[in-house]
Amino acid sequence: MANADYVEIAKTNDLAESQMRAYEVHGKEILLAKHNGTFYATTNVCPHMHGRLSDGLFAGSVVTCPRHHSSFDVVDGHVIRWTHFSGLTLKLGNLFRPPRPLTTYQVKVEGERVLVQVPEG
Repeated sequence: MANADYVEIAKTNDLAESQMRAYEVHGKEILLAKHNGTFYATTNVCPHMHGRLSDGLFAGSVVTCPRHHSSFDVVDGHVIRWTHFSGLTLKLGNLFRPPRPLTTYQVKVEGERVLVQVPEG
């Protein structure tokens, strides 16, 4: 990652277990989530239709977008479900917007500080 320092975005007690929250770092919306005592950071913008994931649901390690119910694993960003569409609508939708994982960011905890590595720009 070129020019990507770790930036403190939260304190460890800012998020309860199974909670998520959006932060802005270097002009990017970052979603910070806590699952099984570990913090994970991804983009807060859904790659399907650009919904704000922080307005969606978070269960286990899965975040679900409020727009079309696309679901992603915050651990590595992989797609669990691309949309709630089915049949022909799903096939056409996948042609125009093929499934894409979430961008994930490295997280480290130093004492009470939660730091995320986010490239500038």
